[in-house]
Amino acid sequence: MEANQKTRDITTIPASQFEPLVKNTVEEREAIAAPSLNFLQDSWRRLRKNKAAVFCMVLLALIIFISVLSIFVSPHNPTKQNMAYINLPPKIPGLNIDGLNGKAMVGGELVDKYAKANVPENLHFYFGTDNLGRDLLSRLLMGTRVSLLIAFIAALLDITFGVTYGLISGLLGGRVDTLMQRFLEVLSGIPNLVVMILMLMVFEPGIWSIIAAMVVTNWISMARIVRAQTLKLKDQEFILAAMTLGESRFKIAFKHILPNISSVIIVQMMFSIPSAIFFEAFLSFIGLGLKPPTASLGTLLNEGYKTFLYLPYQMLIPAAVLSVIMIAFNLLADGLRDAFDPKMKE
Repeated sequence: MEANQKTRDITTIPASQFEPLVKNTVEEREAIAAPSLNFLQDSWRRLRKNKAAVFCMVLLALIIFISVLSIFVSPHNPTKQNMAYINLPPKIPGLNIDGLNGKAMVGGELVDKYAKANVPENLHFYFGTDNLGRDLLSRLLMGTRVSLLIAFIAALLDITFGVTYGLISGLLGGRVDTLMQRFLEVLSGIPNLVVMILMLMVFEPGIWSIIAAMVVTNWISMARIVRAQTLKLKDQEFILAAMTLGESRFKIAFKHILPNISSVIIVQMMFSIPSAIFFEAFLSFIGLGLKPPTASLGTLLNEGYKTFLYLPYQMLIPAAVLSVIMIAFNLLADGLRDAFDPKMKE
């Protein structure tokens, strides 16, 4: 009964209450109301909906900016030693919280270590000092910059070698592809850590030796992904049309295939950066990475864990920064993957 009453009410609406949509021309009637977006604009629109990815992108941009800016503006000299100010706790002006106000427990009593060390009132070490009296905040900025530099260079070389190798293998196919893939299988059968340790034992430890040790095997995953995407695309109609028109394989690879797999390459690169940061930190932590006085997140962890029981801030602060950077890169990579290829969410 109620449904019939609603139907009668709808049918009694007078026609004067309806206003027809007037379109004067065919072009106006067939016009697309929504704005036309290219691939990057559409991807950015989807990425903005992922609040976590956008927040991580802003956070990483801020970390990179501050670490680069610290080359020119730093609270203290990150390598300068001052034995009068060793192992001072963090002291943040205006913050009267035990552990962050320059006081620490000594023999069961809360002691102002800045007063005992005769530190001037206008001198503050926001994250404290290490066992050589060096400012931990300045060394943390330096270490973050070095770790990010190693990670970005290693990721760039991974892209260079992996994309080139994968394109050649997938595009040529046949025996060449078979031989190239068997070579990859031999390399991938050797554990990454073993290769890195052997490389660092042969060469003098440093930034470039760590990068070279990472590049030896880290590009394999990129090469396999690019090869798989190339095999998927090279049988498409537009590639066959380019071959029919006499385009060289070089032009087909870099003009047709590479732009269509760029999103996959970017996402894979974003995942490889935190992996490179972790490997650098691990190698420096076990003593095979950078040597003092150069700082990285790994060397800071290596120095901090020795005094963790009674000076925990020396390890907790770099560990927190390392964790934040790796989580941010992974969340941003997940957001980029969903933005570039929405089907992967299904």
